[in-house]
Amino acid sequence: MNSLDKILVFAHKHRVRVLAAALALFMAAGLLIAGIFLRGLLQDLPSIYDLEGYTPALSTKVYDVHGDVIAEFSVEKRALLPLNKIPVDMQNAVIAMEDNKFFHHWGISPRGIARALLRDIMHQRAAQGASTITQQLAKLIFLKPEKTISRKVREIFMALQIEKNFSKQEILQMYLNQIYFGTGAHGVQAAAKIYFGKEVQDLTLGDCALLTGLIPLPERYSPFRNPDIARQRKALVLMRMLQEGYITPTEREKALAEPLPTEKSFSSVSEAPYFVEYIRQQLEPRYGFNMLWRGGMKIYTTLDLPSQKIAEAVMEKNLQQLDDEVAKEHSKRLAEASEDTEISTAPLQLQGAFMAMDVKTGAVSVMIGGRDYKETKFNRVTQAKRQPGSAFKPFVWMSALMNGYTPASQVEDIPMAFYYDGRDWRLFEGATDQYSIDLATQPFVGNKDFKIWVPQNYTGRYAGKTTMREALEKSRNLASIWLVDKVGPTVVTETARRAGIKSPLQPVLSLGLGTSAVPLLEMVNGFATFANNGIRVEPYAVTRVVDARGKVLEEHIPSEVEAFSPQYSYLMVNMMKGVVERGTGANARRLGRPIAGKTGTSQDHRDMWFIGMTPDIAAGAWMGYDDFSTIESKDWTGGGTVVPWWTQIMEELFKNQPVRDFPVPEGITLVMTDPATGLLALPNSKRKLMEAFLKGTEPKSFTSLKAKELPQD
Repeated sequence: MNSLDKILVFAHKHRVRVLAAALALFMAAGLLIAGIFLRGLLQDLPSIYDLEGYTPALSTKVYDVHGDVIAEFSVEKRALLPLNKIPVDMQNAVIAMEDNKFFHHWGISPRGIARALLRDIMHQRAAQGASTITQQLAKLIFLKPEKTISRKVREIFMALQIEKNFSKQEILQMYLNQIYFGTGAHGVQAAAKIYFGKEVQDLTLGDCALLTGLIPLPERYSPFRNPDIARQRKALVLMRMLQEGYITPTEREKALAEPLPTEKSFSSVSEAPYFVEYIRQQLEPRYGFNMLWRGGMKIYTTLDLPSQKIAEAVMEKNLQQLDDEVAKEHSKRLAEASEDTEISTAPLQLQGAFMAMDVKTGAVSVMIGGRDYKETKFNRVTQAKRQPGSAFKPFVWMSALMNGYTPASQVEDIPMAFYYDGRDWRLFEGATDQYSIDLATQPFVGNKDFKIWVPQNYTGRYAGKTTMREALEKSRNLASIWLVDKVGPTVVTETARRAGIKSPLQPVLSLGLGTSAVPLLEMVNGFATFANNGIRVEPYAVTRVVDARGKVLEEHIPSEVEAFSPQYSYLMVNMMKGVVERGTGANARRLGRPIAGKTGTSQDHRDMWFIGMTPDIAAGAWMGYDDFSTIESKDWTGGGTVVPWWTQIMEELFKNQPVRDFPVPEGITLVMTDPATGLLALPNSKRKLMEAFLKGTEPKSFTSLKAKELPQD
């Protein structure tokens, strides 16, 4: 018997043992293969401990000065809430609909998994369904949304780990803060805001049922897209809650009767959009996109939302009325025009801007960058550079004050003409009336190499010699040019810089007419420096930024620079008060409080301004066309159109503000003067004015009995 035969005989005699050994070997190989497969499948699973420090993308909230939310920055609208802040009805609805054995299983449902696998095999689809709340949480946070058997296995292992390390309450809390409800809402807080415009604690039973019904297919079951399907889903959730004993039949019927929401109730930028964009432009470069849009920061700002809303409504109402006037006038011209007369197309919509800031701190309380943020995001407070016209004159007058002039100093408001010699503009000496100006300029008319400039007052009339105060109150262009010529354009640019103007300024004679374009923000800041006793502060919008854990990332620290002395600043402000009391800003007198300000109308009626201030608030308004078109009505000026709606806004803003006058600093002397001459008034002078002077510069002589009266425009 050979060796092979012996082996066969042995195998026959011991066939049971051989089969057992072969089976054991096969099983060992199978377990080894399965182990290798599972190891490969599970080796890159994230650590369950990551869940303890897990922070999803959160909304960054922006608050106004009263602590009210005005906007959110978010890629996913989300908030984290403790379970005790989430209505019990919401918790019960989710458990009844998504996992009614939640408090009894250990993370998975073997019967449900087997049933789902059998269904999927029969339909030849990838494994799906039968997920417990814990499995759904594992999938939401750690796993990809693919539908494969391998992903399902990983989900089961993760669910078991979550159940081992967290309580049921913690798991439910994480789930309710993470689950997607559609329309960009992650978590119940965001869903409550978007679907119902409510805080989560204010959700009704019907609200909770509707939201729970959205979970499997949020877009398909959305009440905004498919209200009938949404209503059916809501009814199904309520029925499941009734079957589980969470609600009574009466509660179910009442919840069924609650109406469905028809439109979104919450947007990412809901209030003061130009202001919100202004702070975004500051903070996003500082903290980065992810931190701002996903980091859950809290941004506390200077905005006063009630005042902002009032200002927006008043500005829109007034600009629409002016638009209607323009349209009416345009239609009239079309009707009266002959066939061969060309009529320009109807103008665009008037645009406007308004801002208010605290004189002492620089806090911006109101910012309106335009009429419709959806139409154009261009901020006309901060980004638009426009010619301020006569609103720039206070910087000229301040330059004169610091160079020996007083409010009572005599200035020349006479016709004048200038020529350019290749290096500078020079005055035609002796050309002080229209006839002499014509004679002086006639030889150079049409000469392209010889530039002529003949400025004029808005009214076309001239006062001759007049006081600094009178020239400012009546906004005399020729007096402004005369002063710029006397003190020097570079001195005026330096004064404007010190006050807060940062934009480039051309040091030319026309600077006094506001020909250099500047944004409204800088103009208001410059005026605020005068109102703040010569102390310049920087406008700011953000008071504090806090991260999601409550750590303060930044806090505004005020900075002050002494730009001018309190004495010169008071003289300037006191003259600007006269602009409102007797001059071009008289419409603001109805506020019944001390207001200092200046109107402005730029060349060719392209821009109209008014900037006014009290000891506490500086506010500016602008109006014009975005394409720099001329405002067709020549009767319109900054004083006649902008001051009225500026005043309407300030009436509301001043309602709870005490009436205060600008304090008189030491070193100022008040004397009674004749406003026509600037000299001391006689007892029987027809007009008298209490004028302010630096101590020692007040007039020493009395006016003449034959002194001229002030010219009346």
